[in-house]
Amino acid sequence: MTIELNITGMSCGHCEKAVKNALKSVSGVENAEVNLSQGTATVEGNADVQALIAAVTEEGYGATVRG
Repeated sequence: MTIELNITGMSCGHCEKAVKNALKSVSGVENAEVNLSQGTATVEGNADVQALIAAVTEEGYGATVRG
């Protein structure tokens, strides 16, 4: 399963890495890619969407499901 997220609040490479690490820490995530310039994240696996959003929010960024 692929989950697309809009990420807000990222301004640099450190932000991008923090969001990627947060997403990868969620149970069920097989891979996570974060695009700083587009403000998006693509997550592969069987993770709970609310858990993904919570992980990003805990890092101080915003996350919503795309589409």
